[in-house]
Amino acid sequence: MQTFSFGSFAWRVVASHVLTYFVFGLLASTLFEYRTLYAETELRHLMRSTDTAWVAAGAALQFVRGMVFAMVLWPIADRIVHGVRGGLLLYGLMLGLAVLGTAGPAPGSLEGMIYTTLPLRIHLIGLPEVILQTGAFSFLLVTWCRKPARWMNVAAIIGCVLIALMSAAGVLAALGVIAAR
Repeated sequence: MQTFSFGSFAWRVVASHVLTYFVFGLLASTLFEYRTLYAETELRHLMRSTDTAWVAAGAALQFVRGMVFAMVLWPIADRIVHGVRGGLLLYGLMLGLAVLGTAGPAPGSLEGMIYTTLPLRIHLIGLPEVILQTGAFSFLLVTWCRKPARWMNVAAIIGCVLIALMSAAGVLAALGVIAAR
């Protein structure tokens, strides 16, 4: 029943991930003041300052992470896209494996809560961002695969190009190549 190629599926996974990651990351960074949070809490020992080149590159590096997701999800793509509760299946898998059940002790994960000395409030502060982003990613991907539309491709291309350009500009600004304003 596969109605799409790996290439079209991978593109939709990558674009859905990059777009939702950027939007929810920007919102959370602003609402939760990540600059201050990363500099003045226990996270200062774990997270890079928000003005570093690596953090600026983070949005563009999500293209790679999105491709990893695409390769991992491809064997069950049919079930996710055409299943009655495919979006919920994807959301549950992503939430369970990529957010709460990570292999390493990331903040907000069960491993992080067990093996790090970070207080519970630090673990909980970032969860709204990743829980909402994961839900938006799942909804967008399943909707886009079920009802492909030219306008979605165009919007995704424009959004992904803008994100890549902003990320590159952020890296250049962090390195002092261009003046940050």
